Amino acid sequence: MSLLSTKLVANGDSGLTVLFDAPVSEQLSRQIQWLSKQCQQQFAEFLLDTIPAYQSLTLLYRPRANTYQMLHEALQNMLLKPIAQDDYQAKNISIPVCYQGEYAPDLQAMAKTCGLSTQEVVALHFAPEYLVHILGFSPGFLYLGGLAQALICPRKSIPATSVPAGSVGIGGEQTGIYPQASPGGWHIIGRTPLKLFTPHSASPCIAQPLDKIVFEPISPQDFVRLSEKK
Repeated sequence: MSLLSTKLVANGDSGLTVLFDAPVSEQLSRQIQWLSKQCQQQFAEFLLDTIPAYQSLTLLYRPRANTYQMLHEALQNMLLKPIAQDDYQAKNISIPVCYQGEYAPDLQAMAKTCGLSTQEVVALHFAPEYLVHILGFSPGFLYLGGLAQALICPRKSIPATSVPAGSVGIGGEQTGIYPQASPGGWHIIGRTPLKLFTPHSASPCIAQPLDKIVFEPISPQDFVRLSEKK
């Protein structure tokens, strides 16, 4: 294991962020998850939450005297050693997606932007196995790594005011799934009938960081049938 280049910065009056100077990868995500869990254990009495991201980890702490200095010094010492990789055993999760009609309102326009047919976009999108890097910006939103280069597409210049729950979108180099209806600026190329976030269950999110996702194309008829089973 080699040392990672990092920088510690204050984040508001009760946050401390570790910035990692390394490309987004499964290895980096495993290291960030490992560090997050170590901080949760070692600083439990001071922390309110930890927020792992693609290339950063933010610690939210109780704003007491000298807490920032203590966490800053402790993290500096931790980062003097190589960071291990989280040994979480990933689940393999298949998510059915309808890439047709009303469930894929931006598919045609995005295909044109990418210089592809709609069939090529769909085939390229469901072919890979995706890695769940992080969860955000709304509860249970899956940020997935592994998008085909040919599908990289700038986000919409004008975001939609409401994206239906279950919508599968592409924004920049990312693909992800909207767990609730919300505004969004990604290109919606499909929708899943599965419920991705159930807040009152023991495991509210359908997937966790480091899980693996594959998409399974389904017909509109299958979508309706699976929706009725919820």
